[in-house]
Amino acid sequence: MIKKYLGRILFTKWAAFAHDFLCIPIALYLAFLLRFNLGPISDQYFIGFQKMLGIALPVQITMYWLFGLYRGLWRFASLPDLVRIVKAVFLGTLLTALVAVVFLKVALIPRSIFILYPILLALLLSGSRFLYRYSRDRHLYLKVKEGKRVFIFGAGRAGESLVRDIISSQKYQSVGFLDDDIKRHGREIRGVRVLGGLTDLEFLARRLSVGVVLLAIPSATRATINRIVNECARLGLKCKTLPSVVELTGQKIEVGHLRPVTVNDLLGREPVQLDKKAISRYLQGKNVLVTGGGGSIGAELCRQISQAQPNRLIIFEHGEYNLYSIEHELRGSFPDLNLVAVLGDVKIVNRVEWTFKTFSPDVVFHAAAYKHVPMLEKNPAEGVFNNVIGTKVIADAADKFGVQRFVMVSTDKAVNPANVMGATKRIAELYCQNLAKRSNTKFITTRFGNVLGSAGSVVPLFEKQIQAGGPVTVTHKDITRYFMTIPESVGLILQAGSMGKGSEIYVLEMGEPILIKDLAEQMIRLSGHAVGEDIQIEYTGLRPGEKLYEEIFHDSEGLMGTEHPKLQLSRSREVDWEWLTHELEELRISAQSRDIVQLIKHLRNIVPEFEGGSRGKVSKLEKSAVKLRVVGGGA
Repeated sequence: MIKKYLGRILFTKWAAFAHDFLCIPIALYLAFLLRFNLGPISDQYFIGFQKMLGIALPVQITMYWLFGLYRGLWRFASLPDLVRIVKAVFLGTLLTALVAVVFLKVALIPRSIFILYPILLALLLSGSRFLYRYSRDRHLYLKVKEGKRVFIFGAGRAGESLVRDIISSQKYQSVGFLDDDIKRHGREIRGVRVLGGLTDLEFLARRLSVGVVLLAIPSATRATINRIVNECARLGLKCKTLPSVVELTGQKIEVGHLRPVTVNDLLGREPVQLDKKAISRYLQGKNVLVTGGGGSIGAELCRQISQAQPNRLIIFEHGEYNLYSIEHELRGSFPDLNLVAVLGDVKIVNRVEWTFKTFSPDVVFHAAAYKHVPMLEKNPAEGVFNNVIGTKVIADAADKFGVQRFVMVSTDKAVNPANVMGATKRIAELYCQNLAKRSNTKFITTRFGNVLGSAGSVVPLFEKQIQAGGPVTVTHKDITRYFMTIPESVGLILQAGSMGKGSEIYVLEMGEPILIKDLAEQMIRLSGHAVGEDIQIEYTGLRPGEKLYEEIFHDSEGLMGTEHPKLQLSRSREVDWEWLTHELEELRISAQSRDIVQLIKHLRNIVPEFEGGSRGKVSKLEKSAVKLRVVGGGA
């Protein structure tokens, strides 16, 4: 089979070469005929024709090979092939003319031949190729158009590539382009006319019976996508989009790339520009450990770190299936990656220290954490063990085994925390910041808001509720949250890791907070339903430990700018080391004994702003915890 395929290729190339060889005498003879007005060529000039042909054949054939005329197939002849033909022909003609001037009598060859010959040869070579391609593809243009009738929004390069693939696939019928650039209106791209802009969509869709709009604007801003999607939703039109510029990097635009518009497209922002050289400098050739490597953030950290070509990537994860999933994915995507999958718990000292001693990590990304606010309100001791004690175990091991950089993933809920989860993450921040002052390891903290599509986030919950027919539950009509995409947040975590000198908290710029009510409405519309008619929104009231809005820094921290526009620096808070370690030990004892009243007391001691610093009051959480202890609950 392989021999047959190779033989076919060789035959095709030699057939093409034979054609191009014959074009040389034909073009030269036609040039002489035109010079003499299609009359007879005198014997004198015919001798000149023969001698020039003797020079042109070897020279021109050499140019064919030098300029790669046989790298591509005629079936796919395109503009680059035309450029190669023009270069080969005109350089060949120039060399032929020089040789003719030196070795032949100039009088034997009319000067006009050196103009006519290259033009005719280029026409013969390129015309044959494009006629062959047209003969193979003409069925695409002569077919009765079928498929869904669509508008393509965006008459740029992406739109041109998309309509070309649509013509080949016949999955859609391109009725017209839409573009808000008035200069493009009335033009044609691949035979498809630019009919108007977004304001014309309603009229055109009804007149031309179009039910689908394809967005071909990979670089579109969030505002542009929202405007188009909202108009499509109002008119009852389906909307699909090409992936973003970042997602399409290095890929050819095809119909197969089209996908439904997602909430990520609506909430996404301008692509973050990363200093990839700086990131590569501290990861390339290094042993890198990621705790919680099977989670949403941890898995994306593993993906992006793998691209930086580390010497070894160690994934530390306590969830068996999560560890299996990310290991299987990375081994498929990066077959040459030196990958180690460690099943372990950050709270178990001997397992953590064995990992550090065995694999000698140079850089650690600590993403392992419990993050579900209501769940930790009901299980505060487990939150303390995992988020505080677990972080301490990992950080101490990094210090003990000489890790160069330790990057901790934190949350905006650590600022003025109103819940156990936020308080535990704030303590983890404090410990890493203060340990940095007495360690050779650079401890760096990154803090950001909600991540779109992460496990336990509001987006998957809304999706399930919409699929079930509603209602979509929102805790409060005024509740807002900051949102980032997973790749964006992880890219900035890696960037912060390259910039940190030790003990810093980097706050990721998260744009404007988003009303959860608006998010719910957008997701309902994207699913093709009407808000309040097909699917209702139900307000359930704030959950325990939940705030109306999140903050990204404490008043006493005072954010400062950095060299990266998407990263801000928060001043660290220094505390007495002996006092902090004593309080952490007392906190651990309280968690171990499930003494929730004492546990809350120590959380407040370490984080005075937790629960507003109300030390004298007994919170609802404390009351419920005492009740649980009395009835034997495992808080």
